[in-house]
Parts: sequence; structure tokens; C-alpha cells
Amino acid sequence: MSKQVVQSRLTVPEIRARKGKQKIVCLTAYTAPIAAILDPIVDLLLVGDSLGMVIHGLPSTVGVTLEMMILHGQAVMRGSQHALVVVDLPFGSYEESPVQAFRSATEIMAKTGCQAVKIEAFEGVDATIAFLTQRGIPVMGHVGLRPQAVNVDGGFRAKGRTVGERDRVIAEAQAAEQAGAFAIVVEGVAPDLADEITAMVKIPTIGIGASPQCDGQILVTDDMVGLFDWTPKFVRRYGKLRHEIEKAATGYADDVRRGEFPAAAEMYYLKRV
Repeated sequence: MSKQVVQSRLTVPEIRARKGKQKIVCLTAYTAPIAAILDPIVDLLLVGDSLGMVIHGLPSTVGVTLEMMILHGQAVMRGSQHALVVVDLPFGSYEESPVQAFRSATEIMAKTGCQAVKIEAFEGVDATIAFLTQRGIPVMGHVGLRPQAVNVDGGFRAKGRTVGERDRVIAEAQAAEQAGAFAIVVEGVAPDLADEITAMVKIPTIGIGASPQCDGQILVTDDMVGLFDWTPKFVRRYGKLRHEIEKAATGYADDVRRGEFPAAAEMYYLKRV
């Protein structure tokens, strides 16, 4: 009898060691079936709070709860066995204090089994990252465009376009590294700023709407496969899934209305013994 080969899951040190070497491939996942499809292909799966908009139809990520992140994190862990899985800490679950962040992060990790959490930058985030990493919780930082700050910024706006903003994004990236983050998502900034941050820090940068010179890239999978009519400027569509779903649903609807589904091969009959 042959033994089943169990693929080992990538670790935080292995991802960190990719700095300046092999590019890190990252995508979002929110469900077990999608995680299972992506798992052999990517290095890192992010259970992003973007699930609030992508899966639940919310106008922003602000309404996402800790319970939602845990539910989807559990599903992604069930569907994967190779990729490193990172789960976002949602808005309101970590900003109050490092202790609050620790409680939220430990609940997510204990209930999902994920390997790390991600935190968006805010004033004093370095103290929170240090508090978590010193207690055994790997943290991925997030600088530049911060979706959870949509109400302060007045929308999803690119960052680093003024000297003040540029200096702040650089300072946030440096602070995250010094506090112990193992990688940093750099979102919605000019390529030269992303390149400067990538050259400056000793941990991997994961770009989204940033620069190909980042150590890795991430996109929202549903955007990448063409599930939505509109996508951000930085998205390249590698599929037309919306069209394929519409085509399949239309074919099904036509067959139902014509009375052609189900056919004999798709029904159950009494067995005669």
C-alpha cells in the first residue's frame, strides 16, 4: 500500500527568507473550495477583510467583524495544506491597545489554526506589532492605502503623493520592520516609493497597486478572475469568470424552462431486485 504524501505548509521564516530572492505569490481566499484551488499555486493565502465587500456585499471593510474573519479563516485552513495562511485583524479589533490586539489575534489563531495575522498601519502600530511578536504571534504589516481608514480618507485613495504622506508611509514601513513584522503589504503607492521601501527594509514587501520590484504581489482573487464588472486600476484580469457564470446560469435556466432538465440520466429510479 502506498503512503499518502502530505505536503508541508510554508512557514513564516521561509516566507521572510524569500526577501530579494524568489518572488512571493499571494492571493486572497475566503472559502474552502477556492483555497483548495489556489493552494498548490501560491505561497501565501490572505483571508482579507476585503471579504466584507467581496462576499458579503458591504460598502467597505469597516463592517467586518472578528467572528466573520474566524469563520472564513476556518474555511480557508480546511481547504489548504501548502500555503502560509494569514488572516486580517478587522477594524476595531486591535486599535485600542496592544492587549486588545493580542486577545483578537490569539482568538483568530486558536480558532482557525492560521500562521499569522495582518494589521493595517496606524499611529503607534509598532508597539502593537512588537507586543504580538514578542508573544509568539507573527505579524504582517500593511502600509500605504489603508482600506479600514476609508472614512478618514474620504474614499480609497492612493498614498504617498505628497512629501508628508511619503515620509509617513516610509516611517510606517520602517517601524513595522523594527517592531518585528515578517513582511509588509504596500498598497496604492507610486512605484518609486514602493521601490524605495523595498530597498530600505530587510523583510519582504508584498505589492498591490505598487511596483513589480516588490518582493511579492497580491490581488483579490475575485478581481483577478473577472468576477466583477468594475475593478481597481491596479488589477489585471486573468479570467472572465463573471461571463462564464452568466453563460452557465443562462443555459441552466433555458433547460429548466423548456422542461429539458433534469433528463433521465439525472434522475433516480426504483431498483427492481
